[in-house]
Amino acid sequence: MRRKKADELRKRGWKIGSAGDFLKLSREEQAYIEIKIALVQKLRAKRKGRHLTQKQLADLVHSSQSRVAKMENDDPTVSIDLLLKSLLALGTSPDEVAQTISFSKAA
Repeated sequence: MRRKKADELRKRGWKIGSAGDFLKLSREEQAYIEIKIALVQKLRAKRKGRHLTQKQLADLVHSSQSRVAKMENDDPTVSIDLLLKSLLALGTSPDEVAQTISFSKAA
């Protein structure tokens, strides 16, 4: 949020904070969410970069197109394990995965 907007809201009595503050998430929970978001964004970018459809990626990882859609939309039922498996199937190196999560806010 822009600083000017935040200052205006504070003057009107609003509290400014993160979703983690609002939901009272622990530092570990916030980190987990940030890492998962970073992996989701990387997966979507890698799939599109390879010009694959969700169906093609699903076939590659022996899953369904609807499951890939859930992965790309950060559905809470999708595990980090499945995100990692899918990234590796797309040719992402372990170093690139590490770099992806190290640039998240959690790191």
